[in-house]
Amino acid sequence: MLTRLFAALTAATLLFTPALADEAKLNRTISITGTGEVRAVPDMATITLGVMSNALTAQEALAANTKAMTDVMALLKQQGIEDRDIATSNFNISPRYDYGQGGTQQPKVTGYDVSNTVTVTVRKIAALGDLLDKAVTAGSNQVYGIAFSVSKPDAMLDTARQNAVADARHKAEIYATAGGFTLGDIVSLSEGGGYRPPMPMMKSAMAADAAAVPVAQGEQALTIDVSIVWSIK
Repeated sequence: MLTRLFAALTAATLLFTPALADEAKLNRTISITGTGEVRAVPDMATITLGVMSNALTAQEALAANTKAMTDVMALLKQQGIEDRDIATSNFNISPRYDYGQGGTQQPKVTGYDVSNTVTVTVRKIAALGDLLDKAVTAGSNQVYGIAFSVSKPDAMLDTARQNAVADARHKAEIYATAGGFTLGDIVSLSEGGGYRPPMPMMKSAMAADAAAVPVAQGEQALTIDVSIVWSIK
């Protein structure tokens, strides 16, 4: 009985060993990450304009703020900014307190602050500096950020994808030559990265008598990362 069992186990081992060896060969792979980049000049910008008003009463502060923001909105329309490109992003009314010396006495309300901000998409970069200057003149006393972007990045991202795959293959072939093996078929490919507009500039206050604002959008990098796994021959 034991002899028959041993013979059966031996036969099973002989049958499965080649299969395991073939499977091990199939699992020999190399994984490489490639990066593709295309640089482009931004053709649009997003800015956030704000109006900050303060007065002794909330009603007075609100009235002053409403008038100033109405003037700013009218200016934006005059400059050709469409309704779809103007969105209120924040509105706030808050009291101002006087805590006295040392902050030990009961705080007293000394006035009210009202802030209202709109996020504006500017599709004509050449007009941005003049728009900022006129917005300040119209009543905006806060600029919370300027972020440049590319309006139609798809075609450029496709070029970046091709560059990323070429970069990954170039690296893989170097390793193959150094390691004495050849590349087989692609087992898997995954994409990472992508076009991400830069973060807006830090908040800054604008003086009421600001001169024309110089604006330089520079270039932006549209980057794609790919991870590719090749089988090894």
